[in-house]
Amino acid sequence: MGRNKIGIAAAAAALLLLAWVWPDGGDPPSGTLTATEPTASAAPTSASEGEETTSGGETGADTSVEGAPGDESAAPSSESVSPSAESSAPAPEAEPASNTYDGPLGTRNHTGTDAVALTFDDGPSPEWTPTVLAMLRERGIKAVFCVIGAYAEAYPEIIADIAREGHTLCNHAWFHEFDLGKWSEAEIRANLQRTNDAIVKAAPGAEVAYFRHPGGQWTERAIAVAADLGMESLHWAVDPSDWDNKTTGAQIEKHVLSETEPGAIVLLHDGASNQEDMCAALRSILDEFDKRGYAYTGL
Repeated sequence: MGRNKIGIAAAAAALLLLAWVWPDGGDPPSGTLTATEPTASAAPTSASEGEETTSGGETGADTSVEGAPGDESAAPSSESVSPSAESSAPAPEAEPASNTYDGPLGTRNHTGTDAVALTFDDGPSPEWTPTVLAMLRERGIKAVFCVIGAYAEAYPEIIADIAREGHTLCNHAWFHEFDLGKWSEAEIRANLQRTNDAIVKAAPGAEVAYFRHPGGQWTERAIAVAADLGMESLHWAVDPSDWDNKTTGAQIEKHVLSETEPGAIVLLHDGASNQEDMCAALRSILDEFDKRGYAYTGL
């Protein structure tokens, strides 16, 4: 009984001593557990509860999960698209070839670069095509020759020369049929295939990448058949009417020089019926193009 009294007295003395060294309202000594301080087994529920936040508002090491529930910063806004939305969105459709250029029915009427393309129609001519080839060879120019199938069959050696010198070959129908595009699909195909066969026979391995409708009288049917045969439909941007006997060399030169800009496709004729005036104008045209610094392309 006496020991109990001594123990009670000692406890009372200890309480009086603590009250003297720990005044009311003071902070608890370091290491003392309180109801609001987390223990090792209780993680803080917010950044304000005992841990310093980074400038990004994340506590300590970055343990956040992007897009977790309750994370307002991860929610998509009206100005952003989540990666999942981007990956699931359908890819934009490629623009149809018919809308790439603004020639008739979407046919190609410019080179797509600053380079100029010289194109020569209605050959090959045994008299004038070699003259044109020589003029181009002197200046290292590559051009496009839109040839008639019947003439390719008649003068295969000239077709071979055109291909050998690195120029581009273009299908200009079998015998320059102006109404070709109004024929049936099967008839158009037979005509174009016959022309391609004559070209390739004259120049084995040559690629016929383009088709030019006689007179530029394009139809959707002719364009579609040509595309099915692997040929792009080729129109022009500059036409000096050099095929017309009434057109003089001076008029051809003036028209070409006034209308040609970088990227233009120029229509000329090494066949037809006015090649002498065309060839007379061509040399002056090339001289002026050289002064302008034009580059050339055979497409």
